Amino acid sequence: MTAHEVDPGTITLRPIGEDDGPLLFRVYASTREVEREAWQWEDEAWNAFLRMQFDAQRRHYTTHFPNAVQSIVLRDGLPAGRTWVYRSSEEIRLLDIAILPEHRRCGIGTHLIRQLQEEARQAGVPLHHSVEFGNPGAKRLYERLGFVAVQSHGMHTLMEWVPPAAESGG
Repeated sequence: MTAHEVDPGTITLRPIGEDDGPLLFRVYASTREVEREAWQWEDEAWNAFLRMQFDAQRRHYTTHFPNAVQSIVLRDGLPAGRTWVYRSSEEIRLLDIAILPEHRRCGIGTHLIRQLQEEARQAGVPLHHSVEFGNPGAKRLYERLGFVAVQSHGMHTLMEWVPPAAESGG
């Protein structure tokens, strides 16, 4: 393990609580900083835009994936991000994974995705995640973890990981 890698034992998930709204918004906002820098919006307009996008994402996921589970990612007991995962008999879908900037690039996302891959392997279902076209780093991460692009829709590419047949019993 290098100095930047995380001990997987220090990464845990906990359910979303009633008081987590500000944290969830902060995690979401941290994923949009590149856009803010590119667009150079004033604070008030930027915050209004972020709130609208945050609420739209929440409405979309709760409408289309009503049984999805949102969790806070903890690193050494401290909030480091969040995941939003939908599970069905046909698939596991990682709707969203977002890690706060100070916890990025140390293996948290990889660790969590590998956990989902193991869960998908045991269930014998594929693992899906949509990656934005403008995020080549994320696409590389998923490809490195064995995902392949299976469909493009709008601004996203649907990535899929299928458990090896020998391991899933198929």
